[in-house]
Amino acid sequence: MACCDTDLSAPQAPAYRRVLWVVLWINAVMFGVEATTGVLADSRALQADALDFLGDASTYGLTLWALGQSLTWRLRAARIKGWSLLVMGVLVLANSGWALVQGSEPVGETMMGVAALALVANVVSAVLLLRHRQGDANIRSAWLCSRNDAIANLAVLASGSLVIWADSRWPDLLVAGVIAALFTHSAVSILRQANREAVPHRAC
Repeated sequence: MACCDTDLSAPQAPAYRRVLWVVLWINAVMFGVEATTGVLADSRALQADALDFLGDASTYGLTLWALGQSLTWRLRAARIKGWSLLVMGVLVLANSGWALVQGSEPVGETMMGVAALALVANVVSAVLLLRHRQGDANIRSAWLCSRNDAIANLAVLASGSLVIWADSRWPDLLVAGVIAALFTHSAVSILRQANREAVPHRAC
């Protein structure tokens, strides 16, 4: 029925699609940069942030696909994103736990340099998506990804300076845990909104 395919104010203009493509490529490139440097710098916080970039690139791609689809498929896309974020949170915690047991020696200077570059990339993405942050769960998830990344980058910058100052791996591991918590918080938010939007849909 028609009410089951209500748009819920999701922006589908060509301008929005172009924005999504731009931020998708920004996040894909930054995933490669952070994944590589995260391993070289032995930083769990950088590795967690790299996983965030990968998740974001996937989210933007899924959002692009979902635009113009029926509400049923948009809700499914939002739920896929939500559950994926939960899985990534678990992976980050597992990786941090492994580092805690095996030991790690993060390089603070590398962490700060790469985190600063990542912050610029995420601020640009967040600004591009700012006007599109309101909408259904599928649209809102794209905004949440860029917002979370900017917060995570600030945390990695701080942890890099603390690693240097305290000569300790603990700031790196703690920030990885914070990023995992951001994954979980966003996942719960997206899944809750998708469930709310599904209620009137089921009534159609």
